[in-house]
Amino acid sequence: MKYTTLPNTDIKVSKICLGTMTWGNQNSQEEGFAQMDSALDKGVNFFDVAELYPVPANAETYADTERIIGNWFTKTGHRDKVVLATKIAGPGNYTAHIRTTGYSKDALNEAVNNSLKRLQTDYIDLYQLHWPERETNYFGTRDYKHNPNDKWEDNFNEILHNLDEIIKSGKIRHVGISNEGAWGTMRYLQESKVHNLPRMITIQNAYSLLCRPFEGDLAEVAHRENIGLLAYSPMACGVLSGKYIKGTASANARLKLFPRFNRYSSATATEATKRYLKIAEDNGMSLAQMSLAFVNERPFLTSNIIGATSLKQLEENIDSINISLSKDVMDAINNVHAEIPNPAT
Repeated sequence: MKYTTLPNTDIKVSKICLGTMTWGNQNSQEEGFAQMDSALDKGVNFFDVAELYPVPANAETYADTERIIGNWFTKTGHRDKVVLATKIAGPGNYTAHIRTTGYSKDALNEAVNNSLKRLQTDYIDLYQLHWPERETNYFGTRDYKHNPNDKWEDNFNEILHNLDEIIKSGKIRHVGISNEGAWGTMRYLQESKVHNLPRMITIQNAYSLLCRPFEGDLAEVAHRENIGLLAYSPMACGVLSGKYIKGTASANARLKLFPRFNRYSSATATEATKRYLKIAEDNGMSLAQMSLAFVNERPFLTSNIIGATSLKQLEENIDSINISLSKDVMDAINNVHAEIPNPAT
């Protein structure tokens, strides 16, 4: 395994992070336990979860993924071996069964306290805001369209003050953002700098061969401000395994169970995937290995969040850390990207 540190800390994390959002839905607790055992054995010490998980989110399974991780901590006693990240759910119809108060002081305290109980721990290493409260372009929306009637009011300072209190209580160690844009990221960093408030150290956004908009303004922010990318969906919901193109996807494959997650299944995304598949096979790799190796090697990456529904998938994904892409492969990848840029923004 290869390791880095969470920016502006001395916390060492594996460059492969174990994603968990299928546990409690596509995966049972027993399977989640097996994945955590296997990942830890292979040197993965960074786990990412959210109060929202498993996905798709609903009231019946709300926060079951955190409960599974907490039960594993209690069973194994491995809490001290894991750098643990979780998230508070943002506002919206999708999360009305959780709360409707966004990132208010009461919401943050309620969410942190409940996550600690479910995770059966007394601290969280990295606490993240799952998506912005304001109306902006995230979750695959390509362009920003301003809504002058958006009722959101600038509350970056207030949120950081409230997070500061929780950090001082010892319940969380560091904070991060997710599904954010360059403007929101810089606003948080500005407030922390000017008012000596907690600093957002990571940004968890979608990033893959099919989704590279992070390489725009956010890449410059990441480099110049030292905020690290935690890349999610590096396999594009399994599309970049090639199994849907080859027709080998099992009946319980994610997009067969939940076809509404079609962000990576457009005609242009499918054409790009076919081209990437050929590059991988021409160079003796699986598409999954090439896709993950591409993300692993990005200079703005802190950790690559991989997910799997089987131990075989998990092992292949983790082993991508040992693959280095040649200049010829990178040139071929970038040629496809130049012709079909960000088909699944």
